[in-house]
Amino acid sequence: MKATIITIGDEILIGQIVDTNSAFIAKSLDKIGVEVSEMISISDDKQHILDTFAKLQNNVDLVLITGGLGPTKDDVTKKTFCDYFEDELIVDQKVLEHVTELIEGIFKRPINQMNKDQALVPSKCTVLHNAVGTAPGMWMKKENTVFVSLPGVPYEMKYLVEHAIIPKVVLEYERPYIIHKTILTHGQGESLVAERIEDWENNLPEYIKLAYLPAPGRVRLRLSARGKDKVFLENKLEELIVSLDAIINDIIVGYEEANTIEVVLGELLTKQKKTIATAESCTGGSIASLLASVAGSSAYFKGSVVSYATDVKIEVLQIPQELINEFSVVSAQVASAMALSVKDLMKTDYAIATTGNAGPSKGDSNAEIGAVFVAIATPNGVIVEEFNFGQPREKVIDRALYKSLEMLYKEILKKQS
Repeated sequence: MKATIITIGDEILIGQIVDTNSAFIAKSLDKIGVEVSEMISISDDKQHILDTFAKLQNNVDLVLITGGLGPTKDDVTKKTFCDYFEDELIVDQKVLEHVTELIEGIFKRPINQMNKDQALVPSKCTVLHNAVGTAPGMWMKKENTVFVSLPGVPYEMKYLVEHAIIPKVVLEYERPYIIHKTILTHGQGESLVAERIEDWENNLPEYIKLAYLPAPGRVRLRLSARGKDKVFLENKLEELIVSLDAIINDIIVGYEEANTIEVVLGELLTKQKKTIATAESCTGGSIASLLASVAGSSAYFKGSVVSYATDVKIEVLQIPQELINEFSVVSAQVASAMALSVKDLMKTDYAIATTGNAGPSKGDSNAEIGAVFVAIATPNGVIVEEFNFGQPREKVIDRALYKSLEMLYKEILKKQS
């Protein structure tokens, strides 16, 4: 079963808002075995919408459209649906009652004509009840293609997808199973990982595909299996993951999307009853932010000092001026001192410190632009590594962030072995 997702709205095309609806719909459809073949963003233009519908007619099974259902004149989706399906708008009494209750009962204001017009729907459509908003969803079929119109407001769209679209598709369509397994790796780039697993990849069965999803300092490997026998697919994926682990066990940190490195670190620290703090210069608190984003992180993450300015390193972290004068603020010696200082200050078992020159210009150091020193203070000492992540600035910060977590991860694993 194939689907196309259409977002309608000039605000998307001019970059005024970011389309998050398509990603949510695609993930939701993928979970029930519906293949999304295309995502399209189009303008609030009647003819453009009609042409797009005609192009998709009988080429896909399902077309999901978000946007254009509001009460204002620039929202043209309902009228365009009527033109395409040779239909007319009628008042749906249940929708009108719901809209009235929402406006007058919840919002405590008189309902106006624009609000009432939200109850206008094509006479031939199946109305999808929107319990969290005023714009109902509309399900209409023409020949071999179903067209579904959804509101563009994200929380309303999500409600209809979860409570109306997915259950209806599951009930009415036979679909294959699509099962994904994600392997999270850190420390090696895409090309090196691909080289290491080339023979393994070449022997994948045709019903299982491998996708490389790289980011600075890390690569996600996503295995996607498609077929009618769910148990067979799950067993085959597990078998392949075991054989992959035997090849690249040294860089694998997790096996699911949820098991990002910050989550894995949190689990390790919690299990060992250890704590962590950070002292950050060039990363500006991004390591602390990522650690703190994990639910339950208060059990192991004590806090951070964002010592972006040199005087903060001196006054808060008590880094000696003489050390900075001798080695420069961007140096292994200063990074080491920062890690030890914040570890002592926060009374933790581990500490991460970063100092570097993210660019685009040099600061209080003559270090090369892109140079970063990462220090990990452990119960047994300090490990410091020097990197040059090049440019642009965003890449330097992102790579320093994940390299820091990768180094900490390796040090914690040493304690386990």
